[in-house]
Amino acid sequence: MEFLFEYGLFFAKAITIVVAILAVLIVSVGLAAKQKQDGGNLSFDSINDQINDLKRQTERVFLSKSEMKKIEKERKKEEKSKEKSTKPKLFVIDFNGSPMAKEVDVMRKEISAILCVADDKDEVLVNVESGGGVVHGYGLAASQLQRIKDANLKLTVSIDKVAASGGYMMASVADKILCAPFAIVGSIGVIAQLPNFNKLLKKNDIDFEMHTAGEYKRTLTVLGENTDEARKKFKEDIGQIHDLFKDHVKTYREQLDLNKVATGEFWLGKQAIELGLVDELRTSDDFMMSAVADYDVFKVRYKRTKTMAQKLGVAASTTVESVMDKFWAVLQNAKLQ
Repeated sequence: MEFLFEYGLFFAKAITIVVAILAVLIVSVGLAAKQKQDGGNLSFDSINDQINDLKRQTERVFLSKSEMKKIEKERKKEEKSKEKSTKPKLFVIDFNGSPMAKEVDVMRKEISAILCVADDKDEVLVNVESGGGVVHGYGLAASQLQRIKDANLKLTVSIDKVAASGGYMMASVADKILCAPFAIVGSIGVIAQLPNFNKLLKKNDIDFEMHTAGEYKRTLTVLGENTDEARKKFKEDIGQIHDLFKDHVKTYREQLDLNKVATGEFWLGKQAIELGLVDELRTSDDFMMSAVADYDVFKVRYKRTKTMAQKLGVAASTTVESVMDKFWAVLQNAKLQ
């Protein structure tokens, strides 16, 4: 009997602890759900300070103690004599684009922040890395870059690795495009692809019905039986998007021969400069290091603040999204290889 009593007491304590933990989790999720979903932190990090720190670390390795003391003494004198900097500012944004261009939501906030403080002496550098994606997403991203130019700020885009398709749609807006020698550039084209399982359904005696209002509400489908007329219309729609893409590029880079570059092909940096797709063979690091002499250079970052609900429940959706993004990236890379 004593054993049963102790066991019952232990079981009751265990249940109490489990219930208490569940209660805390439920309250936490409830409070987290009430938090604002659009919270975030904006930072302006000085590239000048980062480069100066790097320089000091290097000097400590190669210079003697007496030489270091002399240099530090001179620096302190310069810092005391300096008033508030009157240099123009160079704002730096990184855009590492996914197929759905979801990063544009962060970039638009970074651009808005810059426009709040910049004047017409300042400039913006956008480091674009993307193999492209959905038209509406990258169209919006390009429009966000246009806001910079509309504010009379000089816009430079740097391509260190790849700016193809939608990535190049963004880059073409810039006043100047920098490019690493072996970066991938171009791919001014449109692609649309989908599987069709209609034969598989018929083989298994499965009917599929789709009803629409409007002759071209649907053209090609995944489950229905596609017709030659639907294929023709689908290709016409893709052709119209391609024409708009070409018009967009031509608006900003009038010197381009679209018959040569708007074929959907991509080129490496050295080829791209010969075709006029880019203006200078140069990496973003080289550009920023040379700019610190004449500009106060700031890296602009906007980071979303995750709520408790997002931290607890976002893992599954993030995993699925990541898998889909990687699948799309594999298709894009296969096209670029």
